[in-house]
Amino acid sequence: MSMSAPEIATDQWKRIAAQKAAEDVVDGMVVGLGSGTTAAHLVEALGQRVRQGLRIIGVPTSEQTAAHARQLGIPISDLGEHPSIDLTIDGADEVETRTLDLIKGHGGALLREKIVAAASRAMSIVVDETKIVERLGSHFAVPVEVVPFGWQTTAARLRELKGEPQLRLDADGRPFVSDGGHSILDLSFRAPIRSAAELDLALNSVVGVVEHGLFLGFASKVFIGGPNGVKLLTRS
Repeated sequence: MSMSAPEIATDQWKRIAAQKAAEDVVDGMVVGLGSGTTAAHLVEALGQRVRQGLRIIGVPTSEQTAAHARQLGIPISDLGEHPSIDLTIDGADEVETRTLDLIKGHGGALLREKIVAAASRAMSIVVDETKIVERLGSHFAVPVEVVPFGWQTTAARLRELKGEPQLRLDADGRPFVSDGGHSILDLSFRAPIRSAAELDLALNSVVGVVEHGLFLGFASKVFIGGPNGVKLLTRS
């Protein structure tokens, strides 16, 4: 499927931001490789540098990213072999300007992404400028990865948090299945999230929830691509 002109523009913004973020990777690093279209640009940039002699080990957050990295000649491993990661670079669905807190997971790899992020000394995020918001939940629902067994009961508990959960379907109209074998409920709210920290605690207490797409306190840098180049936000 061909992209529209706006999609081509935002894809180019993500590409230049990913290329800039890749410059922080140095010889000998263990690098967490994110998932999705934005992370694909990062993997391509790192693949080019590996061909030029950069020596790194990548820890991919999805099967798709792993396949892409192998194709480009990036050596890959896992957390069993490398439990401590120097730097993870990934995309995001939303970035809150004041806190650098994130919504992630619309690509479906949020569980592995958060496990890798938690094992990382630093995390850089690559986005285009349309992903920057004043408050999380302004444009995107919060993905919630759940155990398939009894997901309807889990959804009912999520409704008690004043949100509306929607079972994610794949391209064939079947329930989406994550790399971990779970379902995803996209939890939307009528207004931006008042307190992401409170929602984080509430989601963590719901039986049946495996993980969710609120990434609070993980990002140390955000590379933002736009028509005027790349802007950098850092955690104060």
